Amino acid sequence: MTITEDFCKQFADEWINAWNSHDLDRIMNHYAEELEFYSPLIIKLNINPDGRITHKTDLRDYFKIGLEKFPDLHFSLHHVLVGLNSVVLYYGSVNNTLSAEFMLFNEEGKISQVRAHYTQKSD
Repeated sequence: MTITEDFCKQFADEWINAWNSHDLDRIMNHYAEELEFYSPLIIKLNINPDGRITHKTDLRDYFKIGLEKFPDLHFSLHHVLVGLNSVVLYYGSVNNTLSAEFMLFNEEGKISQVRAHYTQKSD
């Protein structure tokens, strides 16, 4: 599958809307069965000290914890950066943070790798 700018923009809208709906099934639909997901929040939420998740069921559990910890979670999309079979979503996140997530897609257009990055907004 070739990832296009149109695909990335549609994906970004669907991904943001899924998160803002807090519907875990809708969120998980974007992810491949085989994946690598890295985030400093994995460490912060005491999921594991490596900050890495490699199983979709563990990712679902991690997202469930996040949705429970942040019941008012709402993402606001700022930019969609298109790469080769990948995208970076830059968005406003919880607790006055900005987030950028690098996402690599597999042949089915599902996310197979993620590198999440966060910083505090400077107001």
